[in-house]
Amino acid sequence: MYTAEQVRRLDQSAIEAHGIPGIELMEHAGRSVFESARLKFPEAAKWLIFCGGGNNGGDGYIVARRAREAGLSVHVCALKSIDFLSGDAATAASRWRQAGGEIHSWPVRDLDSYDLLVDALLGTGLDRAPGGDYASAIDMMNRSPAAIVAVDIPSGLNADTGNVMGIASQADLTVTFIGRKRGLYTADGPDYAGVVQFSDLQTPDSVRDSVPDSGILASKSIIEENLSVRRRNSHKGSYGWMLGIGGNTSMSGAVRLCGEAALRSGAGKVTLATSPDHAALVNLTCPELMVRGVRNGKQLQTLLRQVNVIVIGTGLGQTSWSEDLFRTCIKTDVPIVLDADGLNILARLFPEKTKRKLPRGNWILTPHPAEAGRLLGARASEVQQDRVSAAQHIAQRYDAIVILKGCGTVVSDQKGNYAICPLGNPGMASAGTGDVLAGVIGAMVAQQLDLWDAATTGVVAHALAGDLAASQVGERGMLASDITLRLPSVLNPA
Repeated sequence: MYTAEQVRRLDQSAIEAHGIPGIELMEHAGRSVFESARLKFPEAAKWLIFCGGGNNGGDGYIVARRAREAGLSVHVCALKSIDFLSGDAATAASRWRQAGGEIHSWPVRDLDSYDLLVDALLGTGLDRAPGGDYASAIDMMNRSPAAIVAVDIPSGLNADTGNVMGIASQADLTVTFIGRKRGLYTADGPDYAGVVQFSDLQTPDSVRDSVPDSGILASKSIIEENLSVRRRNSHKGSYGWMLGIGGNTSMSGAVRLCGEAALRSGAGKVTLATSPDHAALVNLTCPELMVRGVRNGKQLQTLLRQVNVIVIGTGLGQTSWSEDLFRTCIKTDVPIVLDADGLNILARLFPEKTKRKLPRGNWILTPHPAEAGRLLGARASEVQQDRVSAAQHIAQRYDAIVILKGCGTVVSDQKGNYAICPLGNPGMASAGTGDVLAGVIGAMVAQQLDLWDAATTGVVAHALAGDLAASQVGERGMLASDITLRLPSVLNPA
């Protein structure tokens, strides 16, 4: 995935280093949009293409020409006169007119009479809210009953952050080119981009390789890549021992969800250290879990010397008991997955503004936006303004692999490398799903994946299980335990 600036460098590489004329790239782009739209909406016979003044508009003129050649009824609405176009966009508009196409000026009448609208108004270079006629055109598209196809990116969506800049077109299909724009996959991006299809415009892979500091779009293939077939000659010790710490008074469910998710994700064995008040009850419906009631950090010492990974924070609370267990754990050299109140304790003891020396670096932090804000000394809304940058900042500040949860979960390492997971669904926005994720990540570490692979593989597995649960029980009313039950299905593909 790429930022807008990186995409400009990709275009430059294709044109200058690989000798591909810009108009040829534009022709490929227009054809890709036309073919994708035709396949997605085969019944749409009357198209209206909104064209802006830059290369995005040029792509739109080529879409229009292709659609007209296919015998469709096509109208073009230009928000910038073709007399003021330049370069490849001017060439594309001229070819449309030479083919017999007409160009209408804004505003458009009878918008409801069209079956399909193509948004070719504003491209990836937009850095402020659309205004004037452009904002009006976007608003009219969104209120129309017709399907919307976005060229490269929905107009008004920030290509880097995925945030809507005032107003943005709500596309049903987005066909994006050269490099995947990261804003399509996180924050508001998925809600506005619809189905995202990618076209490399017939450019060689060396074009994308020319910009090495790009992100990764995590996919389900990562599971097979990182989890090998199990040997028959193995035992529970072969797959690691996870210690889950949490479950303060009245919060036993969180650590219970974490523990079972770890077992369902392949950890060889799981012990939960929790409040003695309810320790005897935690594993009643999951006897495979070992449970130990602990009153202080000293009672953890023996366990800490035996386990392969610690997951601390699920239902931990922020009492003196919680802090004692936290301080005990961070003094060890055992890998840690830090979640929920563990993160809040970290933010309190080692706030961003103090720059105090951190106790370790061998850990994975799993904040949601509010927890991320506490780690950064910022508001959750500020975190959401640039999720990738926020995750990178936390990773560097706390010397950790960071999983910033939310729509388009972001994984970042200390060097700024990042991945975005496009999977998952709104049904996962319910209590306990983060506890399940912590257990999945812990299980990946227990099975000897390095921290980056554990984080990315765990995030994908969790999201896939969530999607499977949603397909079977529906998004509304889906429980965290519904995700847990489907983890073996996604971690053992047929």
